[in-house]
Amino acid sequence: MTFLPRTIRPKAPPIKTQGIKTKVVPLIARSIIWTGDGRWIEPFLGSAVVALNIAPQRAVLADTNEHMIALYQGIQEGSINGRAMRDYLEREGTELLDKGESHYYAIRDRFNERGDPFDFVFLSRSCFNGMMRFNKKGGFNVPFCRKPERFRPALVTKIVNQVEWARAAMKGKDWTFVAQDWRKTVAEAEPGDMIYCDPPYVGRHTDYYNGFTDEESDDLARALIATKASFALSNWLENKYRRNDFVDRWFSDHEWRTMSHFYHVGPQEALRNEMTEVVILSACAAAAPVDEAEKESALPLFDAAELADA
Repeated sequence: MTFLPRTIRPKAPPIKTQGIKTKVVPLIARSIIWTGDGRWIEPFLGSAVVALNIAPQRAVLADTNEHMIALYQGIQEGSINGRAMRDYLEREGTELLDKGESHYYAIRDRFNERGDPFDFVFLSRSCFNGMMRFNKKGGFNVPFCRKPERFRPALVTKIVNQVEWARAAMKGKDWTFVAQDWRKTVAEAEPGDMIYCDPPYVGRHTDYYNGFTDEESDDLARALIATKASFALSNWLENKYRRNDFVDRWFSDHEWRTMSHFYHVGPQEALRNEMTEVVILSACAAAAPVDEAEKESALPLFDAAELADA
């Protein structure tokens, strides 16, 4: 009996990042073959959308962004829950509507001083175009979205429901959230584990927290090829302008699964284009490809409004 592959209609998490994998979750879930007996390991947790939708029994979920880790640790422990999030967003949303962008920047300053996870969600959902970006000193520096009415009741309820869904997804499971470098996370993987990697995309300038160089991408490829665990790696393959030679250079002899989709989150219009996404699979992790008809029927549909507030 296997835990994966399976069909998943994905849900969005309470936090947003550029390059979020909500739309790619169905491809990931149906591309991997895994018994589920080991640990699901993510060295680049990001928004946690993949882990929350896959929902393995055991997981090690790591990221260098300690704010993301603190958010999910709070949800796991119960200090961040739907009721607390609603109270917070209704209070701060009212202040935002009354004071406008000055309140956004006050929250941003407070977050950069204290690192409160509730403020982190507020900034994620009211900053410009859903970006997540930090300066060299570790300060969140994305400007305001210029929508003082941002936290309408419908959006507040959506975020509250996403928090409660995240709590339910990890309830009763052995999940460890840890802030650490990807090298340590990959090095700790064992046979039977499944490593899912969604690193900052090489050549795309999409890093959301700290530097991730082309040399590190090469180091990651070497580490995955050498690991005794199974692995799946997400990356971009090509767009109308160019192709990602990192994929061809390191993984030409691996199984690939691809899909085309449109990136809506980015700082510049030029970065919001249709792109072919690839999931690269180690030999023991590759499920049989899905035929085109089944592939199309399995993919969820997203309208523009849903994407804007996902």
